[in-house]
Amino acid sequence: MHRSELTIDLGALRRNARRLREVLGETELWAVVKADGYGHGAVDVAGTVVAEGASALCVATMAEALELRREFPDARILVMGPTAAREVAQAREAHIELTVADGEVPPGPRVHLKLETGMGRWGAASLCEVPPNVVGLMTHLATADSDVEFARVQLERFGEATSRYSHLTRHAANSAAALRLPESRLDAARCGVALYGLSPFGADPADDGLEPVLRWESHLAQVKQLAAGESTGYGRRFTAGKATWIGIVPIGYADGFRRDLTGTEVVVAGERRPVVGTISMDALAVELGERLPVGTPVTLIGDGVRAEHHAAVAGTINYELVCKIDARPARARRSVLDA
Repeated sequence: MHRSELTIDLGALRRNARRLREVLGETELWAVVKADGYGHGAVDVAGTVVAEGASALCVATMAEALELRREFPDARILVMGPTAAREVAQAREAHIELTVADGEVPPGPRVHLKLETGMGRWGAASLCEVPPNVVGLMTHLATADSDVEFARVQLERFGEATSRYSHLTRHAANSAAALRLPESRLDAARCGVALYGLSPFGADPADDGLEPVLRWESHLAQVKQLAAGESTGYGRRFTAGKATWIGIVPIGYADGFRRDLTGTEVVVAGERRPVVGTISMDALAVELGERLPVGTPVTLIGDGVRAEHHAAVAGTINYELVCKIDARPARARRSVLDA
């Protein structure tokens, strides 16, 4: 029996892509598949979303782009992160588009110029002369999920800076802006988290017509009863006040179930149960309502337990959690469904 099982539902991914295309209307959907498709498998995701009409695939690094190019020789691929000088030749040969945030535009590959409008990271302060191989202008919204008014300020700055270049593709929207800020959609929208059925607002994805794509399951590897005063895990953070059944699940922070998720809930035998004690590298403990057999299924994400709930407990965001799940065969079995 595997420590855990990851199931990727390409049917849900397909429906999320259709939902986003419906929202975007004439705006192109550009799928963000960096970080191995937010932990969902970049190749599987890319093939599905391109078939559903995504016009481009967006990644963070040249290595990610080259991996996709081998699988998708005709796909439009944009590297959004900085690239080294030696990677320019690779981009030229592989027909991969680059993002330039400062410095000179390299000759050869198609380039998108990134403008700084309020994110305070990559981006040029203003546009200079635009060479012929520049095909797009972009910016990055800092608060589309939390402060719509500041996002509008950024869009106004971007619009003023790019008004003379309407012949170029202009793109600014991320998932949150694509869903809730119509004026941000422009020519293309770079959507990541929403494609995977994760809410960019930390809410229920169904609020925006989205379905989670990833399901994560394990099992009870040991079941034992603690007597009153006995504890489980490092630091004795959980001490039984009375006789208490606990189950040990062979999943820990090395698998991507973070150490600060103590207090979250998982589903055991169809019932939500609390995670107790300190989560260790390879195991976590669940308080049970009764004795259950070893091998009883445990759902870590799915069956009503959402990544958004875990993120709220850990004080982080849902896509940090899914990006950190270890899907290597040494740790998990990964299955891909297309339902």
